[in-house]
Amino acid sequence: MNKELKDLKTKKNRARGKKAKANGANFERRVRKDLEDKSWIVAKWQNNVSDFPEGNINKPTEEREDRKLIPAKNKFNPFSKAMMLGGGFPDFIAFRIADTISCHNYCEVIGVESKVLGYLDKVERAKCEWLLKNKIFSRILIAQKTKVKNKIIIKYKDFK
Repeated sequence: MNKELKDLKTKKNRARGKKAKANGANFERRVRKDLEDKSWIVAKWQNNVSDFPEGNINKPTEEREDRKLIPAKNKFNPFSKAMMLGGGFPDFIAFRIADTISCHNYCEVIGVESKVLGYLDKVERAKCEWLLKNKIFSRILIAQKTKVKNKIIIKYKDFK
């Protein structure tokens, strides 16, 4: 009986995980379309900050001089035979022309991370701080999903 209960829980968790992954991918598509409608040029960001340990760790924010921007690793799922490309952080890079001064165009470059609930974990916050400190992005926006009368509205909040 205990094994049957455990199998039932894993099936339910597997179904929850599939649903959460689909909802997250759908929300990313909405965010990209919303930014493009607001005249941003949007591309998938395929880089990551090196040497940030994954998972729960004690000190992700420790200062290190050898951190740098590296290409994000591709992930392979052996069960579905699918390859996930470009799992970088943040999700998108977006830019638009901010000013034109004497024949020079100045672009505003931002990073956009889409989170359904709008919360970053400790490692993601440390990566954002590193990206802003090293002037990779002028600012980083966190896209959050909000519902108003059965309509999904995307709310952006600045990381800082």
